[in-house]
Amino acid sequence: MPKPLVVNLFEMNCVSHIVHGLWSHPDNNRHRINDIEYWKELAQLLEYGTFDAVFLADVIGAYDTFRDGLDTAVREAMQIPRNDPFLAIAAMAAVTRNLGFGGTFSTTYEPPFGFAQRISTLDHLTNGRLGWNIVTSYLPNAARNFGLDDEIPHDKRFEIADEYIDVLYKLWEGSWEDSAVLFDRESRIYADPARVHYIDHASEHYKVEGPHLTQPSRQRTPVLFQATGSKAGAEFAGRHAEVVFTGGGTPEEVRANIRLMKARAVAHGRTPDSIKFLVRAAVIVGRSDLEAQKKLEGYRKYQSVEAALAHGQSHFDFARVPPSVKLSTILPKDYKGHWRRLADTAPEVTVGEALRQIGGFNEGRYFVVGTPKTVVDEIERWIDEDGIDGINLLQFLTFETARDFIERVIPELRRRGRFRESYNDGETLRERIFGAGHSRLPAEHYGARYRNNPAALKIPTQRLRFAETPADASIAPLAAVAARTPTIKRTAAPTALP
Repeated sequence: MPKPLVVNLFEMNCVSHIVHGLWSHPDNNRHRINDIEYWKELAQLLEYGTFDAVFLADVIGAYDTFRDGLDTAVREAMQIPRNDPFLAIAAMAAVTRNLGFGGTFSTTYEPPFGFAQRISTLDHLTNGRLGWNIVTSYLPNAARNFGLDDEIPHDKRFEIADEYIDVLYKLWEGSWEDSAVLFDRESRIYADPARVHYIDHASEHYKVEGPHLTQPSRQRTPVLFQATGSKAGAEFAGRHAEVVFTGGGTPEEVRANIRLMKARAVAHGRTPDSIKFLVRAAVIVGRSDLEAQKKLEGYRKYQSVEAALAHGQSHFDFARVPPSVKLSTILPKDYKGHWRRLADTAPEVTVGEALRQIGGFNEGRYFVVGTPKTVVDEIERWIDEDGIDGINLLQFLTFETARDFIERVIPELRRRGRFRESYNDGETLRERIFGAGHSRLPAEHYGARYRNNPAALKIPTQRLRFAETPADASIAPLAAVAARTPTIKRTAAPTALP
């Protein structure tokens, strides 16, 4: 049997997501994000197309490094303004029956108890169609928005996330036993108090008594998504993630990333197939190759290099450098990030060439333009050669991208046995991804240890440890962060080349 493809639409509750500048295209609907009808229309379209889910990214800070401020990001609507992803999910759930949902939320700045209730409520309202994309946040402005002077170091954020999700497992899986809800009208017992438990969690950053205030939902724990490429992220994924967004420039790099995370899953007592792997994919399809290429050229007319530089948090204003200058001649040796890697690997690359690359549509391995046959031939290569399980479909225009995929790509996928003919009505999101009967975390998953096991709530767990840098005052127990008076500290970006 051909391996089926998981297909999510990649969304964000903002005007400009990651196709920089295309919000200004006359056929785009991105300006309608504040209109509930936008989200209802989108959800109904995706359900008609039998998409697995709509996946919503999110950030909790502004891109204010480029040109030392907000001006470019605000002018280009570069993920500002943005709205809450989970409220949009509630609206979409009301007009659909089977479409799944994935929402992004950071473990770094907000306490876990309130988030646990929000997720359980949404899992109830969606009838088990919910997933959570676990992120730790990376923008300096995000840290300052929550009372810190600067970002918490990368690996330390994953240590905090490991504590955070342990609290959530105790609330979702352990606080209420499976048989706790009786709904016995005659005896006037809604739930058995002996089967509802305090969690009494105490760790370095969190102290949570419980119990969970929401009764168990169908999945209890939502499907756990994670995007990662770091060593710490891979270790975290090995313990927790069920779906990982990965990537790489070549099939070998992608397969190596997948092997690494499967190995870490096995090290944490899980099976190698307990994680599914998705990539971000750009698909531009037409009735002919010429029609598809014309669409691409039409999109390119609206691309914004400045928005891409703002999104990349560039410390240098490369847009004001003569395009013929070699990138390697203007970057300090200690400059980090994409630009430094590009200059080191290709010293002859000019600023103009680099800007065309950074301002493009990430036209690498997972980018295809052509007829339905051309597109699906390429998607099958991704599945069979790279070992991926699915895609997060990048949107160029809303709703054109999704319509094109539904009308032209999905029928060809179905002809080749790569995509479902219809939904299995009423299944949870976890069942859709992992098969019938898999609504809950599998027994070997770390979070399942608390299921119907009150004694496990009292056993100290071995935390994941990554960071060599000791915690300082800026990484105090997060419950105390709100009481601190922040000192605003911004790193001034150079306005001229050295």
